[in-house]
Amino acid sequence: MLKHSPPFPRLASVLLASLLLTLTGCPDNGETDNDGGTSVTDGGNTDGGDTLPDGGSYDPGPKVCGDGKVQKGEVCDDANTVSGDGCTFDCQEVEVGFECPSWGRPCVVATACGNGIVEEGEKCDDRNRESNDGCSADCSTVETGWTCPFQGQRCRAAECGDKIIAGEEECEDGNLNNGDGCSKTCRLEPGYKCDAINQPCTKTKCGDGKKEGTEQCDDGNHDMGDGCSPLCVLEPSCKNGVCASRCGDGVILPGDTTEECDDGNTRSNDGCSSECKLENGFACRNVQDTAPASVEIPVVYRDFRGKGQPVGGKYPAAIHPDFDDKNGREEFITGKVYEGKLNAKGKPTYAKEGVTSATTSGATNFNQWYTDVEGINITEVSTLKLDRVGTTGAIYRFDNPNFFPLDKSGWVGLGLENLGANNHNFSFTSETRYWFQFEGNELLEFNGDDDVWVYIDGTLALDLGGVHGALDGSVNLANATTVSNLKLQKGKIYEVVVFQAERHQSASSYKLTLTNFRTERTTCESTCGDKKIDPGETCDNGSENGPGYGKCSLTCIWNARCGDGITQYNFGETCDDGNTNNNDSCPNNCVIDPG
Repeated sequence: MLKHSPPFPRLASVLLASLLLTLTGCPDNGETDNDGGTSVTDGGNTDGGDTLPDGGSYDPGPKVCGDGKVQKGEVCDDANTVSGDGCTFDCQEVEVGFECPSWGRPCVVATACGNGIVEEGEKCDDRNRESNDGCSADCSTVETGWTCPFQGQRCRAAECGDKIIAGEEECEDGNLNNGDGCSKTCRLEPGYKCDAINQPCTKTKCGDGKKEGTEQCDDGNHDMGDGCSPLCVLEPSCKNGVCASRCGDGVILPGDTTEECDDGNTRSNDGCSSECKLENGFACRNVQDTAPASVEIPVVYRDFRGKGQPVGGKYPAAIHPDFDDKNGREEFITGKVYEGKLNAKGKPTYAKEGVTSATTSGATNFNQWYTDVEGINITEVSTLKLDRVGTTGAIYRFDNPNFFPLDKSGWVGLGLENLGANNHNFSFTSETRYWFQFEGNELLEFNGDDDVWVYIDGTLALDLGGVHGALDGSVNLANATTVSNLKLQKGKIYEVVVFQAERHQSASSYKLTLTNFRTERTTCESTCGDKKIDPGETCDNGSENGPGYGKCSLTCIWNARCGDGITQYNFGETCDDGNTNNNDSCPNNCVIDPG
């Protein structure tokens, strides 16, 4: 899947393994509905679940709003599909000011804490009776470090930098700097974990088998196509064009109604929640008609020691015989085009065991090309950045006529290999994968050396095997014969894999062009900073947002200020009645005149 540049969000956000060019829109902005409800959750845990009111379990059956039963995915069911009576028409929401205590029975007017209305004696009401979500269980207190700006909606963090992790915050490292693991809005930055408050964050290591920080997964390897990419993000689970819906894999399946969005992660408070539901305070766009200027796809390099490298002393004894500067165009993987299949591990299978090969030395050595083997290869994970060709359409290209990504890493970076011809690090392989929704107008074009194989849905579609100069090859999915041979069906999602190897010390080039490869994915941007008070915000002063008493915060929620109803003694306030009446017991400057 392709990602917007800058980095994956981020390889800068280095995240995913499938191709992105279109993004979903946002059908809901989180504002109050006509019936008085709101699409915004309150942060509580009071959903339908799989239990009876007395705690016993039951088989919920299929979700049918209006049948008088609260199935999983429903919040209420008063035996009708009419809004305005306490339970919305789709059974997704208990309307503000109501309670629905019994299935199949009319909802009743709610009273006191939990009804979503701040009444006399209450400081907040987020529509639940739970603590530790900003509003106390009895609605009498806005909890320390939180602010509850809207009645009936979830509370939020009061201020980044106050050494309290609350609301949308994920870390508090004692400063408001970006680039150190914890951003200026107290969100984790990709590649970091922040284990303690007011302490520096540390980098995570994808591939160590420990899921930490912003990692969605970590299966302890650098393999692609196994569900967890070498960037530690979830991959789509697809076979024969049919994918399982998987929140966080960055792909929205055709006709899938379970995901309102999928931004390629499982973090909430970024516009698309951990359950792939839209969140307020963010603008989500469909960029199909305004494709990004560049995209990134993940790539795994494996570096080998080849011809002419020293052995002995500090240098390893292993010189890989397949990277010995041989020459010759050769087909040596299993099957012809449209017949060859990836093996059970998602790798090409060697076809010349026991048969003379001009450039390879057997299955054992070939199987090391795209697999981590200690002492034989060094693995590096990175991304390929493809720039858009022209200003319209969806044509993206990576083109490097001097393709030497490991000149300063791999064995050379460890000081265990000398640079080869023209001071470059040769003898390496690359593997990249991504997913696309087949529409019949896709075109993949490649030019480079040496070996190149392209697989679509596990079937060999292009074979440029052997040690050779730069060659051209393409896979045109507008060709009916090609589509028939690959058994592709329009509207379904398929995986593309490109394997490459550089085995001859003369030159190295890599040119990959992708035309009309698309998947549907969500991107959301915070509306905070646009100088407009959008849903979920209490203020927005644009570039003037920031920390400090009386200022609009970087998350567009008022920091501590006179008039917020909380007496901030540390800022010199001696009262705060939360109103603008200057003639009552507390004046509008929140300081009582001793006289």
